[in-house]
Amino acid sequence: MTNNPLLIGTGLPPFTEITPVHVVPAIKQLLEELDQQLTDLETNVTPTWSGLVEPLTQLEEKLGWSWGIVGHLMGVKNSAELRQAYETVQPEVVKFISKLGQSKPIYEAFKALKSDAGQKSLEPVQERIIDANIRELELSGVGLEGTAKERFNAIQLELAELTTKFSNHVLDATKAFKLKLTSQEEVDGLPESALSLAAQMARSEGEENATPETGPWVITLDYPSYVPFMKYATNSDLREKVYKAFISRASGGEFDNNPLIDRILELRQEQAKILGYNTYAELSLARKMAPGVDSVEKLLEELRVVSYDAAVRELEELKAFAQSDELKHWDTTFWAEKQREAKFSFNDEELRPYFSLPQVLEGLFDLAKRIFNVTITPADGEAPVWHEDVRYFRVGDENNLAIAHFYLDPYSRPAEKRGGAWMNDCIGRAKIVENGALTTRLPVAYLICNQTPPVDGKPSLMNFMEVTTLFHEFGHGLQHMLTKVDYPGAAGINNVEWDAVELPSQFMENWCYHQQTLFGMAKHYETGETLPEEYYHKLVAAKNYMSGSAMLRQLHLSLLDIELHHRYQVGSGKTVQDIRKKLAETTTVLKPLPEDAFLCSFGHIFAGGYAAGYYSYKWAEVLSADAFAAFEEVGLENEQAIASVGESFRNTVLGLGGSLHPMEVFKQFRGREPQTEALLKHSGLLAA
Repeated sequence: MTNNPLLIGTGLPPFTEITPVHVVPAIKQLLEELDQQLTDLETNVTPTWSGLVEPLTQLEEKLGWSWGIVGHLMGVKNSAELRQAYETVQPEVVKFISKLGQSKPIYEAFKALKSDAGQKSLEPVQERIIDANIRELELSGVGLEGTAKERFNAIQLELAELTTKFSNHVLDATKAFKLKLTSQEEVDGLPESALSLAAQMARSEGEENATPETGPWVITLDYPSYVPFMKYATNSDLREKVYKAFISRASGGEFDNNPLIDRILELRQEQAKILGYNTYAELSLARKMAPGVDSVEKLLEELRVVSYDAAVRELEELKAFAQSDELKHWDTTFWAEKQREAKFSFNDEELRPYFSLPQVLEGLFDLAKRIFNVTITPADGEAPVWHEDVRYFRVGDENNLAIAHFYLDPYSRPAEKRGGAWMNDCIGRAKIVENGALTTRLPVAYLICNQTPPVDGKPSLMNFMEVTTLFHEFGHGLQHMLTKVDYPGAAGINNVEWDAVELPSQFMENWCYHQQTLFGMAKHYETGETLPEEYYHKLVAAKNYMSGSAMLRQLHLSLLDIELHHRYQVGSGKTVQDIRKKLAETTTVLKPLPEDAFLCSFGHIFAGGYAAGYYSYKWAEVLSADAFAAFEEVGLENEQAIASVGESFRNTVLGLGGSLHPMEVFKQFRGREPQTEALLKHSGLLAA
């Protein structure tokens, strides 16, 4: 295929030209070329930065550009044709990555370069990149021979296939459930925004005359539909139906992930053993900030003890409020929302009109200007996009010179887009030669959310959780975009230990509760009126409502993830559900239902990068809370002081990326190691 857009290899992806039919020929041709380049490099490699790291980086970036676009489209524009193309070439990509990761000539060259590093007067960032490459080659099986190597590579292939299938099953199972409602009694309690979305969904299902007032309405398991239904629908039987469908997604029928879970865990365990580790958790932690499983479990247990007691109290209070001795699982969200309304005199829906996406973006960009001295402006039309709703933005420095760009794909599209929210890199910062001159290649980020789409001519009116999610992903984006590192191997989030990578994202969430920031974005979409101050105080007061339960849920998942990857043995007579049930005795106050198969949709650990690493959210939250405390200590209303601390945060946490160990980066910013007190205070679990 001539002029294949997936073979351009540099610059912004030409999304308007790319179709699934381009994938197979492009990736096959690319892999042939890269295979030859790898052979040439192995033959001629010299243990110098220019003779090893630079050509290797170019090779990796070529693959990353083309295959990265395909992976991105699998997340945001999934289709049967794209899946088929992806699955056709994925094994070949995995084989090439294994070949690259097991190249002995490249490994020996890195070892030689490391031993010569002192004489070569390399920068610390270069030395860290060398160390990271040596570690990755070792963890990729470079030291393996014969049958061990063959088996390891076979496992890599099978795991790639299984994790892709797992993700597709979750998307398909979520998409497959649709509850059509036709009577007012069935939708009683639902707010206008939920009714509008449900009617819009009904119209997309062929009910052309569906209206928010008369129906019919269609409820799905997509978050913008599912969450409001669980919060507000007064019909408990229907809530039960929707809840049970949600917790049993991908646990039976044609989308059953149960056998995939066991196989994935079995293969990971075998892989760890081949590499000389006792468990997959130990292998996973070899790449992370935490020194070992013991230290992870110690932190989680410290937090569990505090949050468990709080969660018990919260459930008892909720029962008393609901005047019920026994609350069902599908009742807790409903009654928690009612109790929150009673306690704090407002509900999420009242706030939606004040959080239109354009206003929220204005407030977010104003915050970025105040604390990081960057200017963000629309650049729509300057880059091809994969969907008409996608926006493109330019990030300028203090002199308004462009330093980065980003795409924003904000809305839920359950038919083609996987759930959740994420940041990914489109282009990484680097020093490159262009037209004979050395120049800086500017980073470009993808920011993906799944918030409530515009309905009935109104803009996207966000609930507060969607606002904090956008701030979270923007934090990841800032670390990618504001990096000062010119080596791709450590620029942005590259080479940042996984359990520190959530620091900037969780840090940004704190600003949603900062009065000036909130008032800068909370303006009524019709009148322009700022959110009344009483609502701000209510929001702050409600911030830690049920925080013990929320933290306990995260700890339940984190401990379960470690348990499955550290102690569980497939074929031991126990199932993963048995393990969860046992762990639930100390990490839940409302025990999971027998049909609760949440693990079957736990994509973070079975289809994402969080295997034996889900604890990273809590580990990094200790860092992020302590980092935000640095701003609190100088006074959040002191603009000059905030700008000064912001400059320090930008130069260290955001600027240094993976060029130093995260503990060193943190200490450069904070002047000391992190402490857990700030997190417990922010969560309302320790007196301020």
